[in-house]
Order: sequence, then C-alpha cells, then structure tokens
Amino acid sequence: MTQGVTIQSAEGIEKARRAGQLAAEVLSAVAPHVVPGVSTEALDRICHEHIVNVQGAIPANLGYHGYPKTILTSVNQVVCHGIPSPDKILRKGDIVNIDVAVNQDGWFGDTSRMYFVGEPGILARRLVDATYEAMVAGIRQVRPGATLGDIGHAIQSVAHRERFSVVREYCGHGIGRVYHDKPDVLHHGQRGEGLRLEAGMVFTIEPMLNAGRRETRTLADGWTVVTKDRSLSAQWEHMVAVTPEGYEVLTRWPDGTGAYAPV
Repeated sequence: MTQGVTIQSAEGIEKARRAGQLAAEVLSAVAPHVVPGVSTEALDRICHEHIVNVQGAIPANLGYHGYPKTILTSVNQVVCHGIPSPDKILRKGDIVNIDVAVNQDGWFGDTSRMYFVGEPGILARRLVDATYEAMVAGIRQVRPGATLGDIGHAIQSVAHRERFSVVREYCGHGIGRVYHDKPDVLHHGQRGEGLRLEAGMVFTIEPMLNAGRRETRTLADGWTVVTKDRSLSAQWEHMVAVTPEGYEVLTRWPDGTGAYAPV
C-alpha cells in the first residue's frame, strides 16, 4: 500500500476490469429503455434482472448501507443518489444519470452515465457535454507521477470555462475488493498537490457539475441529493487503473462512445 491506497497486481486489475465491464454492459442494456413515459422503478427492474439473470453477478448497491434499489437514478436537479420509484416518470427533455455497481467474485465495478429523454434543452445538453469533457480531462491526467490535484484541476478548469460549478461534497474513490476505498478523488484542486499516483492504483473519476451554484442538500429520504438552487446537475463516471504508461479505462462502453470523444 501507498498511504493506505491499495496497489493492485496484474491479476487484481484483470478482475477489476471484468467487474467494470459488467457494470458498463448494464448501462448499455438499459439505454433503449430510457424513454418518455418510463418509470425509474422500471429501469431499476431491468438493470436488476440483467445483473442477476444475464450476468450472474450481484447488484452491489442493493442493501449497501441500507440503500433499497439496484441503481441510482438522478433526474434533472438531482445531483446523485436518486432512488428509483414507480412514481417518477421520465418526461421529454429530462436528463438522467444512471449509476450502477456490480460485484463479481468479490470485485466491484462502478460506473455511471447520462441519458437524454427525448430532445434536451440547450442548457441541459451543454451541461451534460461539458461534464463529460471534464471527466475526460481528468482521466487524461492519470499516469505514474501525476497527482490527484492534477485530476481535480483539469476537471474544474473545464467546468469554470463553461461557467458551471463543481459539486464538492462527493468525489471519486478507490475501488477493487472494497467498493469505496482510499483514495478520495476530488473533482477540484491544484496541480502538483495531493497523492502522487503509482501504477496499480484503481479508482473512479465521477465529476458532478451544476448549471447554477455548487451547493447541495439531501432530501428527507436520507439519500437523494439535489441542487440547493434547483438548477440542473449532471455526472459521468468511469473506473480507471493507473498503468506504467498512463491509464486504462476499466468501464468502457461496449457499444462505443458515439458522439462523445473516446477516452
């Protein structure tokens, strides 16, 4: 370990990669179902059945600290941790983040992505695209000798250029045999500061950007986090391994990145 951060062996990274690929596959499988009129509960059921019946894996979120569902569905002003519900019906113009985690043979895969429900508004599309760009900018900083501050600085630079704010209460995290492990990967920071990266580290990069102010609040259910000013919020998440040459994304989408830049 380095400062309490696990350094994975080649075998460990392979197992993390497998779990990450399963998580990414779930997000591709649910994509055709993210349409106007569908409930977030129905999306949860689709993902649960895919993980259990198709993949033979374990839904890692279900029961985690008491969480009641398989996925997290964060719509519009919901920053993160939205709970699927039969009463939450997606409408044209909505943006939604679906966050999924699987456990395969004791290894965790964790990833999320944004979906448009029909045609989004101009601000919504710009926010979603900028958040993706910010995630990619952070990932491209990953290499041995770089720091966590380099990642955070790259992310906030994109956000501030677009006049969006970066949520600070939530961050990326180490992952492997432990779902949420060290290090904390902040989405803001200064170049050259923080933990220095080494080959074998595995963690998530998952920036949350708000169209308005960065402040958030948690609803009475104890899970759902929303923007205080009710502005739109967006998030993307990948698992990344530090390699001797740079980085490897462990949660690549099986159907490619479409209109988005590859990473």
